Amino acid sequence: MNTQNIPLYLTSEHECGYFENRRATNLVPDPGIDMTRQLYSRLIALGYRRSGDFTYRPHCRECDACRPCRVSVAEFKPRRSQRRCLQRNQDLQTKLVSAHFSEEYFALYCKYISARHHDGNMANPRPEDFSNFLFSNWSHTFFIEIRQQKRLLALAVTDPVADGLSAVYSFFDPDEKARSLGNFCVLSQLREVTARKLDYLYMGYWIRNCQKMQYKSDFQPLQLFDNQHWRATDLAGSAG
Repeated sequence: MNTQNIPLYLTSEHECGYFENRRATNLVPDPGIDMTRQLYSRLIALGYRRSGDFTYRPHCRECDACRPCRVSVAEFKPRRSQRRCLQRNQDLQTKLVSAHFSEEYFALYCKYISARHHDGNMANPRPEDFSNFLFSNWSHTFFIEIRQQKRLLALAVTDPVADGLSAVYSFFDPDEKARSLGNFCVLSQLREVTARKLDYLYMGYWIRNCQKMQYKSDFQPLQLFDNQHWRATDLAGSAG
């Protein structure tokens, strides 16, 4: 189905997940349409994301801070800090597995959420929260497991799309701060895009002046979507 023929709807306002005292709305495709990998790929290329089976793009009345972003693997060159991250983690093993629930994954997820999002709406997750957030019925999601021998340190939740991969979510052991595991997850996904001879890693939304999104500015040149085209933007040193 051509995306131009899909009815789009605005959600009701809800609390913004990034800025205090702001309200947010999302643009969503008609929920009655059967989502397919092909259609999802097209929506990803237009700046959409997914949470579970729910596909959306921020569309707020008084704010356009959320900018879809992606990295072209052909143009990406690791910075010194990223090369150091790879060197620090040479003892880790990565493995691709089909998306599924396990007690091991869920324990790491709970530990990460408790450290990073203990005061938000993701706090105190249940097993069904894990599955409803990370899986969908149509996305062919896979995980990149990152282990030190048998110990699970990180998991990068990843969707294949037509021209690359979409980084859905990553979580890792918060006690391993020196390893920069969040960055290592992204670097592992970029390596997988290259191995598949594809073009892009879609990284969700870059948000200026949002500390949680600061790390995305380090993957240069970062391409931002402006509702019409993807454009390379030099964000080195930007807060966001």
